[in-house]
Amino acid sequence: MSYFTIKSEAVSEFEERKSTFIGHAKRVYTESEAREFIDKIKAEHREATHNVYAYVIGENMGIQRYTDDGEPQGTAGVPMLDVIKKKGITDVVLVVTRYFGGILLGTGGLVRAYSKGASTAIDEAGVVEKVEGCQIHIKIDYDLLGKVQYVCSQNEWYIEDTEYTDKVCLKILSPVDNIENIKSKIVEITAGKCEFKLDDKKFYFKLETRLFEEEI
Repeated sequence: MSYFTIKSEAVSEFEERKSTFIGHAKRVYTESEAREFIDKIKAEHREATHNVYAYVIGENMGIQRYTDDGEPQGTAGVPMLDVIKKKGITDVVLVVTRYFGGILLGTGGLVRAYSKGASTAIDEAGVVEKVEGCQIHIKIDYDLLGKVQYVCSQNEWYIEDTEYTDKVCLKILSPVDNIENIKSKIVEITAGKCEFKLDDKKFYFKLETRLFEEEI
């Protein structure tokens, strides 16, 4: 199981017919976090004409909220929400701030401007995949270390940590759907002379073939 979210907090800015639009994006995991970020942006831009927001939260995009914040209905918050959904990301809150420049944009112009504000903020933040994974702890004898390191290298299984005690203990982060494959290969090359311990499953950030516990 996996899903996509934004990589980092970001800000983008552009001008449309003398109105300044500032897009803000942040990764969040709860509605209270989203509201806190929205309130922060509103406080920073209290002189702005509008602070429109939209957010989607949950692995299955179960929570979806938006507001037009005074813009004509359907011209601001909904287009921003549509951008989030079309990009297939979740756990994200967007706020697009508008400083009115004196020229009306019309319904179509507003939709395009707020869509652009949302899209450029997401592009600036970057998109990253999160996958369900698990820490695998492998215990082997010292004379098997070279074989295990080789097979891990060949399959791009990154060894996160190596501990030397009476035996060698290795830690690998793996997507859930690859755990049995790893175990099978290690058992094969060690002739069964290995021990496995699996931690609880959780979501990790993924970059190419490697998983990360922290933000990347």
